Amino acid sequence: MLNMMKTRNCQECNLKLSGRKDQKFCSDYCRNTFNNRLNEDATNYVRRINNILRKNRRILSQLNPKGKITVDGITLAEEGFNFHYYTNMYSTKTGSTYIFCYDQGYLKLDDDRYMLVHKQDYVK
Repeated sequence: MLNMMKTRNCQECNLKLSGRKDQKFCSDYCRNTFNNRLNEDATNYVRRINNILRKNRRILSQLNPKGKITVDGITLAEEGFNFHYYTNMYSTKTGSTYIFCYDQGYLKLDDDRYMLVHKQDYVK
């Protein structure tokens, strides 16, 4: 009986593989190309969200250079701030909820005003 060997080919370029039995790609280039194409949709989505978060952080940082200031909601909106995207929330013992984009945050006050703050070390 002949021992038939199964031919293994690169999952990207289809070249014949030689070497380890669990090898899937002929080179780092083919492995990277395959995985980049595989994750392209997710990568674009994440990139878009990260761009929004970075823009929000930049707006908060520019409007609040000294660490604490109150601004109108219209000012944030005119700068292009997107209130739907943030990285985390922090609720105080008194029931106030701060919204953060990385280390820059805000607290919604009355009359469409916002208090901008820098994250303190004790805020997780």
